[in-house]
Amino acid sequence: MAIVAVGSGEAFEAHVPLVIVGAGACGLVAALAAKQFGMDSVVLERDALPRGSTSMSQGFIPAAGTRFQDEKGVKDSPELMAQDIQRKNGYEADPAIVRALAEASAGVVEWLADAHGVPFDLVEGFLYPGHSRMRMHATPRRTGEELMGSLLNAVEAAGIDLLTEAQVVDLHVDDSGRVHGVTLARPNGSRESIGCDALILACNGYGGNPELVVRHLPALKDALYYGHEGNQGDALLWGEAMGASLKDLGACQGHGSLAMPHQTLITWAVMMRGGVQVNAEGQRFSNEHGGYSEQAAKVLAQPGSMAWNLFDRRIHQAALEFEDYRNAHIAGAVRTFDSLEDMAVGLALPRDALQATFAEMHTLAGNGEADAFGRTFSAEDLLVAPYHAIKVTGALFHTQGGLEVNTQARVLRKDGATFANLFAAGGAARGVSGSGDSGYLSGNGLLSAVVLGAIAGREAARKLSCESAA
Repeated sequence: MAIVAVGSGEAFEAHVPLVIVGAGACGLVAALAAKQFGMDSVVLERDALPRGSTSMSQGFIPAAGTRFQDEKGVKDSPELMAQDIQRKNGYEADPAIVRALAEASAGVVEWLADAHGVPFDLVEGFLYPGHSRMRMHATPRRTGEELMGSLLNAVEAAGIDLLTEAQVVDLHVDDSGRVHGVTLARPNGSRESIGCDALILACNGYGGNPELVVRHLPALKDALYYGHEGNQGDALLWGEAMGASLKDLGACQGHGSLAMPHQTLITWAVMMRGGVQVNAEGQRFSNEHGGYSEQAAKVLAQPGSMAWNLFDRRIHQAALEFEDYRNAHIAGAVRTFDSLEDMAVGLALPRDALQATFAEMHTLAGNGEADAFGRTFSAEDLLVAPYHAIKVTGALFHTQGGLEVNTQARVLRKDGATFANLFAAGGAARGVSGSGDSGYLSGNGLLSAVVLGAIAGREAARKLSCESAA
C-alpha cells in the first residue's frame, strides 16, 4: 500500500468521476447516495464476494424518529439519540458529527427502505446498553448478511459498477493532496489504474492488522479477531502518509459473548433480558448491562479467558428470534440443565459458589439494591430452572478510530483544512465511540457506515456537480 506522486500528464487506463474503495455497507450506501444525486461511481472490492464486517454483524442500524418507531409507539428524537451516544462515550466524540449522524439517521433508513427496498423493521423487546429508546432497525432475519444482500440487490438495480477481486494498492496524489486516481491489483498479479475526480475511503479499520492492534489496542492484542480479514488499516496508512488528522485510534468495538469453540456471536439480548456471566469460579465479575464492547476485555481477564452465559428458558425462547443464536443452538453451543446442582457439575463450576451467586441475585431483587458492580435485579427477570449455558470468550470486532472528517465526511488535514477531494466514512473514519472500548454504543459501527456513508456519497456528488458546472 503506497501513496504514489502524480507526475505531469499522468495517464490512467480508465476514468470515472467517483471511486469508492470497499463494498461493505458503507461503500454500497455511498454509491447509492451518489447515484441519487446524479453521480456515477465505481465501487472497488478486494474480495470475490462483497461481505465486509457488515456481513458478520447482526445488521442493526440505530435511527431516531423513523416511521418504524412511530408505528410501534416509540417516541424518539435525534437530540435524545445524540445524548445517548455522547453519554456512552464520555463526551469524547465530535459533537458536530454525533449531531449530524443522529439528525440524518431516520432519513437514511427510510430512503433505503422506500427507494431501494431494504425491508427494515424495528427491533423490539429490550433496550441495548446505553440506549434510552428502542431505535435499532434491522432486516427480518436480524443478520448483516441479509442487510448486505439487500444493498447488493439495490446497487445492481441502480446500475452501479462494482468490481470484485480488485484490491486498491496505491493512491495517486499530487503535491497539494488532491487524489487523481488509484491502482488496483488483481488475483493473477496484473494491475490496473483508474483515474477519478473524487475518492471515498469505505474500507473499514485496522482490526485485521496485528501490528496496528498491538500499537493502538494493547489490551486486546490477544483477543480473537472476529471481523473481516480485509480490515488491514489501508485507509489509516494512506491517511497517515498524506498528513491527515488521525483521531481516537484506541477506540474499538469488542464483544464479550462469542460462543466457543463455535465462534458464533451470541446476542447481548441474552444479558439484557436477565442473563448473567460467571467465570470458572462460578462468580459474576461485572455489570452485564454496562455494554458488550467493554465486556470483551473483562471476559478475557477471567481464568482461561472465558466465561459462561447463564440464562433460562424464557430468555432462550426470545433469543431464537436471532439467526446467529439459532445457529449456535443447532451447533450444540447451548447446554441445558434441570437444576443449579446439575449445572455446577456439568460446567465444572464450584457448586457452593454458583449457589451463592444465584442467592445474591434473589436477595438484590428482594431489597431493590444494586450489586457491587452497579447492576440491579427485578423479580420478573430472575432466572428459573431449567437453565441454559453457553461458553463464551471476548473478541475484537472492529476498530472505531481513523481519519478525522467533518460533517460532510471530508477528510481533514492536521491543521483542520480539508483535502480537496478525499472523503471517508465507516471504519475508515473517526467514529463516535470516544477513545477506548467503553464508549461504543450498540450500533455505532453501522451508524457510521450507513449514515456517514450516505453523507459521503451525497457530498462527493454535490462537490463534483458544482465543479463540473463551474
